[in-house]
Amino acid sequence: MLRRNPLLPILLVLKLSSCVTVHRAPEPVSARWWQGNLHTHSLWSDGDDFPEMITDWYQRHGYDFLAISDHNTLAAGERWIKVTGHPTRLKAYQRYRERFGADWVEEKWVGDTLWVRLKPLSEYRRLFEKPGQFLLIQSEEISDRFEDKPVHVNAHNIVEKIEPQGGGSVREVLQRNIDAVLAQRERTGQPMFPHVNHPNFQWAVTVEDLIPLKGEKFFEVYNGHPLVHNEGDALRPGMDRLWDILLAERLTLGESVMFGLATDDAHNYHEFRVGTSNPGRGWIMVRAPELTADAIISAMERGDFYATTGVMLRDIRREGDRITVEIEAEPGVEYTTQFIGTRRGYDRRSEPQVDPEGRPVSRKYSDEIGLVLAEVRGPIATYRMRGDELYVRAKVISSKPKANGYREEEVEVAWTQPFLPDR
Repeated sequence: MLRRNPLLPILLVLKLSSCVTVHRAPEPVSARWWQGNLHTHSLWSDGDDFPEMITDWYQRHGYDFLAISDHNTLAAGERWIKVTGHPTRLKAYQRYRERFGADWVEEKWVGDTLWVRLKPLSEYRRLFEKPGQFLLIQSEEISDRFEDKPVHVNAHNIVEKIEPQGGGSVREVLQRNIDAVLAQRERTGQPMFPHVNHPNFQWAVTVEDLIPLKGEKFFEVYNGHPLVHNEGDALRPGMDRLWDILLAERLTLGESVMFGLATDDAHNYHEFRVGTSNPGRGWIMVRAPELTADAIISAMERGDFYATTGVMLRDIRREGDRITVEIEAEPGVEYTTQFIGTRRGYDRRSEPQVDPEGRPVSRKYSDEIGLVLAEVRGPIATYRMRGDELYVRAKVISSKPKANGYREEEVEVAWTQPFLPDR
């Protein structure tokens, strides 16, 4: 799927002798959009299918890259799983054998019990990877806890498995696991990055846990698992609201911007319906000159990507103070683009809140955070920045129902990354 989109200009600050000069990086003329998912599970942890079958599904459905991010493990070493007595595994095994053949599938009988060997990434990636066509990224979901709260961080393009680091609070657990990923990057020299998973899963992570994080650039604004509460509730913010609070507070405090991902968090590959965790619900489109882990990570770290549940964008660009979003419109579908932002000098007061059991939850923040600054209907939307915004991001809402959404009455949406005004 070829796109006519140049990379967004990058500002590189170079210190030359005693003066600082600002340069614009050259724009690769061959840059295009690549589709990928960064949160998926297999039988190596709690998914219900073999990694080859999962990879085959994503490749056949037009994805360019995939990270299978199993809990606290890498697809490496020797592992056999018992199939007999597990109806879902038996179904998966039968489909696996039919798809890849008896010469590929390794199995053995121990008495009357059938066991099947899980192939490591080092063996099965050769079935799928092709330069410029498909890429597999070695990843792990570092699955930790604080008390009864699950605290999960995905680590991408890692070399070695990272053990959960623990800590004395949700915030400390997050930071320690983020630090472990960044330490491996520093030690090995290989580009890699962490991202915070589903903050509202079991209401474990509050926005106050995320605001002070160091070295983290990514979190999930959308996750396709049925239990992640993307919309929040009466007390706790949904992911859009959380993102605005996070951006406003971090930028006011001088912290880095946080980018939003959409992911599947797929576990279930045999039954597709609301209530299961299926592939194909949320993904990212990354604009990069080539399909390599280095190029994908570099583009993501400068924010040259968008998140989506189905809405496809032809272009996202900034020209001076103008932000333009061009939608790859489908016939008969209506599109509304909201330009959302927070202005400098917003009311920073917040109030504590507790749930019905008296436990603290996210604080209540001012309505001056996350304003809809403009709303545009149609396939092309433009916003002119006034200069007093801390950030501006665009959310494109379509009238098209989401196929196999994680909840009923879901429609397709896309999110751009935040733009910061020139200072």
